[in-house]
Amino acid sequence: MIRSLALVTRVAAKLLSGCLDCLSRHGIDTSAESRHLDVAWVPGSFELPLVAQQLACSGRYQVVILLGAVIRGDTPHFVVVVAEASKGIAAVSRDTGLHVIFGVLTTDTMQQALERAGIKSNLGWSYGLEALEMGSLMKAIPHASVS
Repeated sequence: MIRSLALVTRVAAKLLSGCLDCLSRHGIDTSAESRHLDVAWVPGSFELPLVAQQLACSGRYQVVILLGAVIRGDTPHFVVVVAEASKGIAAVSRDTGLHVIFGVLTTDTMQQALERAGIKSNLGWSYGLEALEMGSLMKAIPHASVS
């Protein structure tokens, strides 16, 4: 059984429900008392890499699932947040050797985000499945410790 962490931004609660549904259907206890899953909330996608880094370094998890959404607005803020969040998340995975699931939606509108988080389908399910697959794969691959 893999030990997972889901870090969720405030706007990604619908993604979390899809993710938890997938995990529970695959035998992971997703209750509040679970010993296999922790859920933590962060203010926004820009904060995901910092919190992911701290928790990945704790040694408690085999996989970290990051769920968020960045919606384009009228200013360049979208570009900065997406670039820094994605670079930071990739760095966490490289630096810790822990697989980090990039479950951050990048959309032009709130409607597109809602469609990807439950109206048409819920990508949270896919992120949960990716966590299970990568957790199992990484567990099976012998690897050197990351310095």
